[in-house]
Amino acid sequence: QVQLVESGGGLVQAGGSLRLSCVASGRTFNTYTMGWFRQAPGKAREFVASLNWSGANTYYTDSVKGRFTISRDNAKNTAYLQMNSLKPEDTAVYFCAAGPIDGSTWFSWGQGTQVTVSS
Repeated sequence: QVQLVESGGGLVQAGGSLRLSCVASGRTFNTYTMGWFRQAPGKAREFVASLNWSGANTYYTDSVKGRFTISRDNAKNTAYLQMNSLKPEDTAVYFCAAGPIDGSTWFSWGQGTQVTVSS
């Protein structure tokens, strides 16, 4: 089973930026659909962004469109989430997830990294 490790979270002021990284174990990273989710206190986990195995197709929840960018480097087994123009409502634990090439489900999750945006 693939293991995912996130990093890059922290405390940032509103309007600032952070880049999250998600490193995957194994040799088949370039076949995975990768995604980012987040969970704020007292709320359900929600989808943030995803991209297909090649990085050519990306999807975002409406609230982050134009501010967040998902990308991947298959040579480094790493997926990224560049977050710009951060808002206090972006505060959450951010999780990366891996799924099969068809994106039908998510079969592995990271442990999460905390992002806190102060006003």
